[in-house]
Amino acid sequence: MTDPTDSIQLNPVSPALSKARLIVAIPGPVILALGCAVVAWWWTPWFWIGTGLMLITAGYLAWLIPAQVRLLGWAETTDELLITKGRIWYTFTVVPYGRVQFVDLTSGPVQRRFGLRTLTLHTASSTSDSEIPGLDAGTAEALRDRLAVKARERMSGL
Repeated sequence: MTDPTDSIQLNPVSPALSKARLIVAIPGPVILALGCAVVAWWWTPWFWIGTGLMLITAGYLAWLIPAQVRLLGWAETTDELLITKGRIWYTFTVVPYGRVQFVDLTSGPVQRRFGLRTLTLHTASSTSDSEIPGLDAGTAEALRDRLAVKARERMSGL
């Protein structure tokens, strides 16, 4: 079976999304590793196992998050927006412009620090909302405006 995105040039999300996600994900395991190390030093050496596991978890996240971000992509066609993500749990989403009811842009404090936005498409079905995380602010706002216009055009024909 061929990949439907083989013939389509996908736009990548910003590489800064990796940094933003790492800043959120890495401190937890590192702090737990430090806590386990302190308990191992003062109480029982069995906690060195916890320290090692937390450091392995932090290393795994440091590898996984950039790999996930590299696999995020999106493209606009004449009739729909295409969104792809993942390799093992691969998702290829096609959102027809006529199904889009409204488009949201959101940004948390870490994303704002890196100038990133998450674009969320709300469709006629509440279970099929889609999002594109890690867009540069300018790209996200321009895409939101284009999608709103295309959605209005397609909805007026229904």
